[in-house]
Amino acid sequence: MERLGTGIGWRPEIADAVERMPGIDWVEAVAENLCPGHLPDSLRRLRERGVTVVPHGVSLGLGGADRPDAGRLTALAERAETLGSPLVTEHIAFVRAGGPLTASPHLEAGHLLPVPRTRDALDVLCENVRIAQDALPVPLAVENIAALVCWPGEEMTEGQFLYDLADRTGVRLLIDVANLHTNHVNRGEDPSKALAELPLEAIAYVHVAGGVERDGVWHDSHAHPVPRPVLNILTDLASRVSPPGVLLERDENFPEPAELENELGAIRRALEAGAVERVKTQLRSAAGATAARRTRPGDVRAEPGETDAGRQERTRGGGELLGAAAPARREAARGARGEAPAGAARRGEETGAAGATRGAFGPPHPQGAGEARQRLGLAQAALLSALVAGTPVPEGFDRARVGVQTRALAAKRADVVAKVAPELPVILGEEYRTAFLGYAQTHPMTDGYRRDALTFAEHLLSTGRPGDTRARRELREWWLERSGPKPRSRRPVHRFARATRRALSRR
Repeated sequence: MERLGTGIGWRPEIADAVERMPGIDWVEAVAENLCPGHLPDSLRRLRERGVTVVPHGVSLGLGGADRPDAGRLTALAERAETLGSPLVTEHIAFVRAGGPLTASPHLEAGHLLPVPRTRDALDVLCENVRIAQDALPVPLAVENIAALVCWPGEEMTEGQFLYDLADRTGVRLLIDVANLHTNHVNRGEDPSKALAELPLEAIAYVHVAGGVERDGVWHDSHAHPVPRPVLNILTDLASRVSPPGVLLERDENFPEPAELENELGAIRRALEAGAVERVKTQLRSAAGATAARRTRPGDVRAEPGETDAGRQERTRGGGELLGAAAPARREAARGARGEAPAGAARRGEETGAAGATRGAFGPPHPQGAGEARQRLGLAQAALLSALVAGTPVPEGFDRARVGVQTRALAAKRADVVAKVAPELPVILGEEYRTAFLGYAQTHPMTDGYRRDALTFAEHLLSTGRPGDTRARRELREWWLERSGPKPRSRRPVHRFARATRRALSRR
């Protein structure tokens, strides 16, 4: 795997600061925010300087029940080729549910939601990852996500789930240590245990980010400084393996460049501390192995009538058995999960109930995969509908946590719509947020944030709002400008400027 070094998430708000920042080896940019034919000048200059740019997708939904959308895969591939990227990344998450597979309304989360760690979900995810790998011109790495809710009836830990995913598909892993901390606080999962179960050789790079705790729930905000527990997890990871790359993420509430540089310095120090521990461990292991080699022959006594050659052969055999201990432990773990032995799976043999539908390492049985998709689709549609459409919370979920996630999704939706349609908060003023959150309670998102903004405006106009006549006229002009097949005016920027001046004059 290519060594990336230390990087930072490129965002338009900090583009100038990133260009001037010392020690930046690479950057990561949200794939959906890039247009291959019109790259931002900042990214173009960084590429000309030899800085690697990695596109990071957020909308593919590899953990969803449906197969990956061909158009989204094509767009991701185009961005990778345009940027000359060594790899692309996405998330182990679902972002939409419903539709023909479940004969239910299509719903969009506008957020990364957790996949249940079950065999059904793993089978579907593996097939979706293979489809994506075939469509992309460079290797794919997938990221573990943070979660507020736990799925009932999970069959694997996060480490086991990621291990099997990488084992069966060969996909690389993007490990987010901030998400491991989030899941530790919210779900009681031990980050050290998760790291111990991971296939460390599959790590492509690492994410580090900040968050905030409110009422006992950790929110992975990417808008706060990186806390010490996250840096400690990074040190733990670095004590086990030298990650090819580490990247600082920040999406909101951007601090001064000096503060970002300080956070990067803290990340480097955490990596260095882990490297020191890794070297100490290697030295202790080497010393132990040397001592064992020196003492083992003397510990093995010849049996009565046995020649020296026979004793030496038994000694070598003991060493081979010692060397086989790790594979034996791995097979024991497979057996505990009800899987076929690794050797049988590689030969295409399938045993037991698990082998009847999937087979470890190999592709799942087509019929089993289809049934798994439907079961997963129904479960994800029920959860997403409870989160965004107000339907009953499915059995087994923590209702309080689902309520927290529901409010978080609505707040994020309001924030993103304000970004993609900045005219709306200007026209509506202080009424914007209250009006949008009220609208969101009965109008789930079905076709992305830009369509959501238009539907919100249409909803307000249909109910005679806003109450101010001038604001209602401006909102109507804005909606007409964007809702038709082609713009009604060639000067939308001028209209926005006029709306801004009017809004300011009313305050």
